[in-house]
Amino acid sequence: MLNNYPKYRKITFYKGYFQSFFSHQNKRVKAKIMWTLDLIEDLERVPETYLKHIEDTDGLYEIRVQLGSDIFRIFCFFDKGQLIVLANGFQEKTQKTPREEINLALKIKQEYESEK
Repeated sequence: MLNNYPKYRKITFYKGYFQSFFSHQNKRVKAKIMWTLDLIEDLERVPETYLKHIEDTDGLYEIRVQLGSDIFRIFCFFDKGQLIVLANGFQEKTQKTPREEINLALKIKQEYESEK
């Protein structure tokens, strides 16, 4: 969003994990993902509908994007307070988040932290 207000968070990518997921989405899904990311940067308090801590993980969060009946999840984590690092994403097919997607996000987070 182009506005004169300060951003509360800054979103960045790590390697090609998020871009790989993003590049496979259609134009409408990409637009909704960008809208959601802008919202997360711009709002002081982000509703859990869009950004939620994943239970039983060490600082892993999920960004939830809904377009019609399609739901997409993008894993992320914080670095130095207000910097959000995007990891992997996937389209949700069931109510329960697949454990292998969470494990991949945790691996990406660990890789990021070891390279800092």
